[in-house]
Amino acid sequence: MIVVFVVAMAENGVIGRNGQLPWRMPTDLKQFRKLTLGKPVIMGRKTYQSIGKPLDGRDNIVVTRQKDFAAPGVHVADTVAGAVALGGELAARRGVDEVAVIGGGDVFRAALPLTRRVYLTLVRGRPDGDIVLDAFDPKVWREAAREPMQQSAGDQFPAEFIVLDRQS
Repeated sequence: MIVVFVVAMAENGVIGRNGQLPWRMPTDLKQFRKLTLGKPVIMGRKTYQSIGKPLDGRDNIVVTRQKDFAAPGVHVADTVAGAVALGGELAARRGVDEVAVIGGGDVFRAALPLTRRVYLTLVRGRPDGDIVLDAFDPKVWREAAREPMQQSAGDQFPAEFIVLDRQS
């Protein structure tokens, strides 16, 4: 089992604004679903609350320090390490080899040392936002694949789908 990120990030590092995605990109959301369906997904409480419900067809694990947090159809962990361990158990039950970290910024930063692969949608724009990730260091991450997103009329920006693997 490996830990992966599934993240859309703009050229300026922005991944969120006011608890929401800072763009409208239906093509990217379809790619997100394809990459995460059938797998455990790990997210922070704020990310879960912005989605508003468990993602169907996936084991949802929410990381929170709120002792009383509970939501139907959701597993709760108080640390990212605990969420990854639980994700590994759930992945084994499902017969899948990836646990996907899907946000937000604090969860991405905490999970980065455990991550082996990044499924990155590089959004070709510079929207305003209040949640930012640092660029993925090319000394640490090797590009394994890249393809342009086939932009539909509903997509606010062009983008590229990139796969990065941690160098050994």
